[in-house]
Amino acid sequence: MSMRECKTRRLLTGGAVVAGLLAAAAGTAQAEGKGPFGLGAPVEEGDLAGFTTVQPDGRGLPPGSGNVAQGAEIYAQQCAACHGEKLEGNPAEGIGGPVLIGGRGSLASEAPKKTVESYWPYAPTLFDYVKRSMPFTSPGSLSDEEVYAVSAYILAEAGIVAGDATLDAESLAAVEMPNRNGFIPDPRPEHQLYR
Repeated sequence: MSMRECKTRRLLTGGAVVAGLLAAAAGTAQAEGKGPFGLGAPVEEGDLAGFTTVQPDGRGLPPGSGNVAQGAEIYAQQCAACHGEKLEGNPAEGIGGPVLIGGRGSLASEAPKKTVESYWPYAPTLFDYVKRSMPFTSPGSLSDEEVYAVSAYILAEAGIVAGDATLDAESLAAVEMPNRNGFIPDPRPEHQLYR
């Protein structure tokens, strides 16, 4: 037997042993309810109840509603410290939040201004982002009604919805954002897998 054949046989034998050990460990872990790699714990339906996944077309928006006046109060309490009293942003180091409104038509310019008004193509994704990520000091702490209200306030201040608007799943999904058609569809075929 050549040296090469010996090395190949050892690799195959060693690989088979490792694969066998992994399979045994996975079987034990699955029997203990920890999945194939022995990590985590089984997920119950109730464990996922607090999570929201909102699609650009509004699928996944939860029940509830909120209006601009409510949103102004919540914004003042929860958002203004970072994003400014007038949604103008706060450049202060350490607490600075970006500008939220303005900048329409600026994305194709040499000085683009990425705001809710100029950049976001779909209103439901504003809800999703605020729900998951805000306020910065305690992400996910706002109720669905509070997020609808803050979304209504931001969109009203941007002149996208009326100043007395009440938003819910249906009305938020129907909002036409100013830059909705300002994006080029991704032509890669794998992109279709995520729709």
